Amino acid sequence: MYEEYWQLATKPFETTSDSRFFYQGESQQAAIHKLRYAVESRRTAALLAGPSGIGKTLLCQTLSDQLGEGVGPFVRIVFPLMSSRDFLVYLAEELGAPSCDPPQQTIEESLRRLEFFLDENARAGKHAVVVVDEAHLLEDSGLLETLRILLNLQHQGLPAFTLLLIGQLPLLSAMNRYAALDDRLDMKMMLKPFTLEETSGYINHRLQAAEATRSIFSPTAVQMAHQLSQGIPRKINRLCDLALLVGSATGQHTIEAEQLQSVSDELLTVSSAAA
Repeated sequence: MYEEYWQLATKPFETTSDSRFFYQGESQQAAIHKLRYAVESRRTAALLAGPSGIGKTLLCQTLSDQLGEGVGPFVRIVFPLMSSRDFLVYLAEELGAPSCDPPQQTIEESLRRLEFFLDENARAGKHAVVVVDEAHLLEDSGLLETLRILLNLQHQGLPAFTLLLIGQLPLLSAMNRYAALDDRLDMKMMLKPFTLEETSGYINHRLQAAEATRSIFSPTAVQMAHQLSQGIPRKINRLCDLALLVGSATGQHTIEAEQLQSVSDELLTVSSAAA
């Protein structure tokens, strides 16, 4: 809607899995480096936690794009609120494990399918990755023990796959309460909000990825975006996207701090009215 006005190829602050829009702040860069190490070294499991809106999903997609041909399949489970039976059936299907004829979809059958597939996958020189997103919900669904047992699957004494648990901060306390799985984690990482400098870099990176030809946000606007968002990417996206929309409608040449404050005030007013 506003792309032509600001001379952009696409909207720069959309929620997207396109790794071109991934910005590596210090925390993100460290997380990608460690996750790649965990996968490429064929470690058993790793954990990535962070507050809502911090960019965990985009980081996961970027990780997938960076991994070499020896890694695969790369499976991401985004809804972990399942029974153990349903989870194992779903995982076997997503990995592409051969099905039985006729399929029974029992826990025993799914485990046999997974064991066979992962063994054949390893024989072919590949290493599977299983990402469980929203993993802070695993405790509620009772899947922590299921995952711990799955980690016993090996090929020639090495893990048959790498498990990556991605979730909000309660995931850390859930692991503390479930030491049996926590002990299997090779590393834990936590994504942190952007600093002011990183917020500036993030906004500029997103605009460049959208093929911006000039500066659009003034330095004071960037400072305001950081202050209002507290360095959370999703909040930055929401504020900047609406500011671009309003700015195009009112004929602004650049986005100033006042426009961001106005957008934020309007969002808060609507939220208060809804409550």
